[in-house]
Amino acid sequence: MPTRTVWRPGAVFVLAFLLAVLTLGGCSSGNTASGKTYTVGVVQIVSHVALDAARQGFVDGLKEEGFEEGKNLKLILRNAENSQDTARQIADKFVSDRVDLILAIATPAAQAAAQATKTTSIPVVITAVTDPVAAGLVKSLEKPGTNVTGTTDMNPVEDQLALVLDVAKGKRVGILYNSGEVNSRVQVDIAKEAAKKLGLELVERTVTNTNEVQQAAEALAAQGVNAFYIPTDNTVVAGLPNVLQVAERHKIPVIAGEGDSVKNGALATYGIDYYSLGKQTAKMAAKILRGEAKPQDMPIERQKDLKFFLNLKAAERMGVEVPDAWKKRANETY
Repeated sequence: MPTRTVWRPGAVFVLAFLLAVLTLGGCSSGNTASGKTYTVGVVQIVSHVALDAARQGFVDGLKEEGFEEGKNLKLILRNAENSQDTARQIADKFVSDRVDLILAIATPAAQAAAQATKTTSIPVVITAVTDPVAAGLVKSLEKPGTNVTGTTDMNPVEDQLALVLDVAKGKRVGILYNSGEVNSRVQVDIAKEAAKKLGLELVERTVTNTNEVQQAAEALAAQGVNAFYIPTDNTVVAGLPNVLQVAERHKIPVIAGEGDSVKNGALATYGIDYYSLGKQTAKMAAKILRGEAKPQDMPIERQKDLKFFLNLKAAERMGVEVPDAWKKRANETY
């Protein structure tokens, strides 16, 4: 006579509990699809402190969302060394490798990635891009309408220029930028309008590569500028030490377009924290990888919390008397 198995209520409960534990143990902390390893290609136009911080913020942000290298994520990091052609080659390779998503850091890299993926379904997430519409990446900030979305680093140019009035000994402001960067041209146009409102005189000097930065800064100093304003221009920020050298020798304050430049020797700014911006971008990428959203429907985001950055050591080197109001206002002081 066969033996019958009798299932008691307590045994059923224990079995259900064990199954639940095993199921949860198989999922990552970010609720990613079980068993899949996602490949993300990162193309960065050039290395400098702000873009490097954005990249690290993105990697850390993905980890917080449950995407971690060695577990369920393969990251391919590539640097174009400030060459648009190289950026395009990197993006083309990502397409041929059929990556799951591309992160493009800065406008030239974003344009390369968008062009390379134009006839594919590969999503492109951007960061450190000042004006995605002017760069031809999206149809509008509210509804991109393309395979591109992400975050903009448009900074409050007028508020930043207004800082000059507190510390400069005159109203001539030297502005350095690469006219080949569309993000910089946008900021310079805004700066011209802001300068009119503030009663400042802008003196422009353009460069085509990092090697020209010091000579351009010297030329502005010779023209008698009372302050330097450095927008979020990749070429000039990469050559920031050269600007600082000139500024300190001539005792000219340097107002930057973002916080990492202040951390590295500029005087002050009210603006972007690129590490936080990278983390914000990662949250958008995670939604796309999980299939919760599509780039064409995801509005371009701005950084939610801007900060006031102040470098007191730089002030001493530049011979600047820092207003007490700045010290009280500063979120980050170096």
